[in-house]
Amino acid sequence: MELGRQVAARVIERAKADGSDAVWTGTVPSGKCMWTGANPGNVTAMTWRPILLASPSEFRPIPPPTCDSPTMADQVATVKSFPRSPSAFVTNEKAMWWQGPQGLNTWPYDYASKWVFEDKLDQNPPRVARVYALIASAFYDAFVASQDGKFTYWYLRPSQLDPTIVPLFPVPNFPSYPSNHATFSTTRAEMLAYLFPAHADEIRAVGKEGGDSRIWAGIHYQIDLDSGSQVGKSVAGKFIAWANTDGSQ
Repeated sequence: MELGRQVAARVIERAKADGSDAVWTGTVPSGKCMWTGANPGNVTAMTWRPILLASPSEFRPIPPPTCDSPTMADQVATVKSFPRSPSAFVTNEKAMWWQGPQGLNTWPYDYASKWVFEDKLDQNPPRVARVYALIASAFYDAFVASQDGKFTYWYLRPSQLDPTIVPLFPVPNFPSYPSNHATFSTTRAEMLAYLFPAHADEIRAVGKEGGDSRIWAGIHYQIDLDSGSQVGKSVAGKFIAWANTDGSQ
């Protein structure tokens, strides 16, 4: 019990100094290609202290194309032309699932718990702790890195660039580039692929679906998914490199 208290105290001490209690006092920038809105969600996260990343901007994606470029005309056309009528119930349902509690939060742990049981790792609590800790820690740094990109570029959402695009559900109240879902699902899928290599192809396909669902929903461009996936792979790579030298081998 005393050892547990000491470990928890160290974690709490670090959490109190990670910047997550910051209060935003900035203003939403205005101009061509800029997101419009008020009270952007998680705007201070780009300044939070990461766990392994050297800084929130370590894996910052390149700037997005200008919104009136031919590239973006094609990007908008892809989002606009994707079917979202009731007849597209399969992708509609999947997009809604990824926007729900499991898609946002718990799916990596659901897969991990299943495979932990199948591999009988449940009989080895420290191994299970390592699995959950690596998934959660990588996700945290992926979140910080994704917010850094969003609030560096403040890029507008598809329905802001083309108001005729009607998303399946309300658009999250923050900029578009990169996609959080693509970043997070890629990071967590790569961590699961590392931890359970026999399921690598399966879980990477799940992670890709998480990103793709944002186009199905009409709230992201393909460039958002591509940049988010790259950020996610980079973050996961850093955690996997650390895990390979953590002594558990």
